[in-house]
Amino acid sequence: MATRASSRRPVSFGPFVRRPVKGDGRAGSSESGIERVTSLPDDAIEVGAVVDAYGIKGWLKITPHAGVGSSGGALLCASSWWLVKGGVCRAAQVVSSKAHGVTVVVQLAGCADRDQALALRGATVHVRRADFPALGRDEYYWVDLIGLAVVSASGDALGQVVDLIDNGAHSILRVQYDEIGRDGRITKAERLIPFVDAYVKTVDPSDRRIVVDWGMDY
Repeated sequence: MATRASSRRPVSFGPFVRRPVKGDGRAGSSESGIERVTSLPDDAIEVGAVVDAYGIKGWLKITPHAGVGSSGGALLCASSWWLVKGGVCRAAQVVSSKAHGVTVVVQLAGCADRDQALALRGATVHVRRADFPALGRDEYYWVDLIGLAVVSASGDALGQVVDLIDNGAHSILRVQYDEIGRDGRITKAERLIPFVDAYVKTVDPSDRRIVVDWGMDY
């Protein structure tokens, strides 16, 4: 398995976005089933955080970075998790997991009582991108859009996706680009482009670009 240095900050998960379509041992010991490792998998994505223990039998309560009913499903699909707390990374196997309101509750192999669960409170939870559930047509995970180049339908380079915003109705691309000021200095500016069919024409993660109906002066 390819790995990366644990000191590198993993990419945050974020929800997926939908384009509207027209028409025992103590935690950390290898005997416990929660094993300390030196690094995260190369495609690890942060998907949530341990916020509390759940019950008395070692279950954990997780707050996902995205809704349980949408991309928070990655927590429910992955059979292997990585937990990072205080700079220490641990790998764990999922015994059982389920949605619980706006949280996810999980039982990890080797975490058998409430004290062990509480010891993991505050850890961030990571899963492999390869374990994310499949999405439908015109649905994309935020993590797959960040970094893509954005170009207009006429071929003008508009910048690069650096983040997305959810305004409740739909998602918005934050596109950053270089702007030359009157003093000749280059500064960073951004465009906000709604991620809807009216403006987004094609999304090609393999080609690392998004084509939009958007002008340079918008």
